[in-house]
Amino acid sequence: MPPSTIGGINKLPEIEKREIYSRYIPHELIEKFKLRDLTHNKDLLQFRFADGASDVEMMLYHQVNFPDPILYAHLADNINGQIHVLLYILNDPKSPRFDVDKMPDGSPTQFGIRRRNIEAEVAALSEGCSPGQVRHGLRLLRQAMGAFEKFVISLGHDMYFVEPLYYHNAVIFERYGFSYQMGRKHMNEIQAGFAEGGGLRQMLDDSNPFRSSKAANSIRLRSWAIHDGILGEPFTNVTMYKCVGISANISTTPGCEW
Repeated sequence: MPPSTIGGINKLPEIEKREIYSRYIPHELIEKFKLRDLTHNKDLLQFRFADGASDVEMMLYHQVNFPDPILYAHLADNINGQIHVLLYILNDPKSPRFDVDKMPDGSPTQFGIRRRNIEAEVAALSEGCSPGQVRHGLRLLRQAMGAFEKFVISLGHDMYFVEPLYYHNAVIFERYGFSYQMGRKHMNEIQAGFAEGGGLRQMLDDSNPFRSSKAANSIRLRSWAIHDGILGEPFTNVTMYKCVGISANISTTPGCEW
């Protein structure tokens, strides 16, 4: 019987693991960068997994020795053996790079969660990026989700979970049909805070680039303000899920533009 969990896949011979995990690479990404024979190409398609581990990291590069993958994914099993996406990133290698993931001395910031490279973040903000982005995305999320849901089905599941690292991630997932396992009340409270007369709106005082008064009506700019600490606490404790082929039709940000 084929494995249905990340832990089960990780027990397989490496070539079998690579073949299974390659299934969630969107075809459009492969065609865009003319990638071939990825199952056997360990230079472009790299994994971190171990026998017995219940998680896997995948890094797909468009060329050897490029600093950033075009696709990075970190998957794990949850306590019920269901697929949980801890992080999923699509990078446009032709776009400029912003070092929000590292300090000037090269030490990691964990995408600004542990500490922040303010100069790099200001540059990323001014160029239209969202918190955590080292580059612009590839605008292939819908295609990526389609490929990922086929992967989920192939493992015998009909739903999967995601962990939005930032506020804007949660809003994007809403717009692609996700619901909340936990955190919807928190999202509604944030929406109320940025509404007319709300406490968060009053804190958008243009005191720094991350607290622009324009953020009240912008998902991206709200996310920067939240990343800057406007909530008084980190954006955490939000977990979402998606039933394959079904949209939850949830919006906690009605009328708010990107």
